[in-house]
Amino acid sequence: MTADLTTLAGRLAAVRAGIDAACHAAGRDPAEVTLLPVSKTFGADVVAEAAGLGLRRFGENKVQEIQAKATELASLGLDWVVIGHLQTNKAKVVAALASEVQSLDRLDLAVALDKALQAQGRGIDVLVQLKTSAEDSKTGLPPGELLGFLDQLKAFHSLRVRGLMTIAEHSDDEAVVRANFRALYQCRNSAQDAGHPLVRLSMGMSGDYALAIAEGSTEVRIGSSIFGARNYKTDSVS
Repeated sequence: MTADLTTLAGRLAAVRAGIDAACHAAGRDPAEVTLLPVSKTFGADVVAEAAGLGLRRFGENKVQEIQAKATELASLGLDWVVIGHLQTNKAKVVAALASEVQSLDRLDLAVALDKALQAQGRGIDVLVQLKTSAEDSKTGLPPGELLGFLDQLKAFHSLRVRGLMTIAEHSDDEAVVRANFRALYQCRNSAQDAGHPLVRLSMGMSGDYALAIAEGSTEVRIGSSIFGARNYKTDSVS
């Protein structure tokens, strides 16, 4: 039966089916790939509807959106994941509300997060964001600096480093996109060889998640394919 793409439930079912199909095409077990729904720019009512469908973790780009939604939806016990570029002056809020940061890309941010988390007696999972694309608009740590950065992160006991994240180039050339994802996979393997027990690879979004899965992604970040077209006029600055 074809999913009803006019409903959130139908779009979610279609995305899950697409993930399963991509895994099978790549010879992988679908259980190896986690779905992170990205709820940025959508209101608390939409997130509540998604929670009613069994989703518990939500990716957000902007700290202000996490604050607003976490307050309104506090009774649901949701987990908020920061996936956007993060300023150090937001560290205290993130330390209080987020369960995970997937965009750790520099030492001063690690220092700020660790200080805020230590003050609150908390620890969170983090992924290091690498810049595997040549696009100037993309942010992230240069891949060549990864091993040194991972060594530095050992000093911050509140930050549990679980893996890597990247955003591929926006391109119609599948070879270019796959190369961005493959670079992250290779960086993870090099880190493992150097003694860093990284497992997770967060890569792939609505337009390219099948390619990411083919290149080894363990988590895809899906927004518009689940929630529909975004209204970026509501998007605030973090």
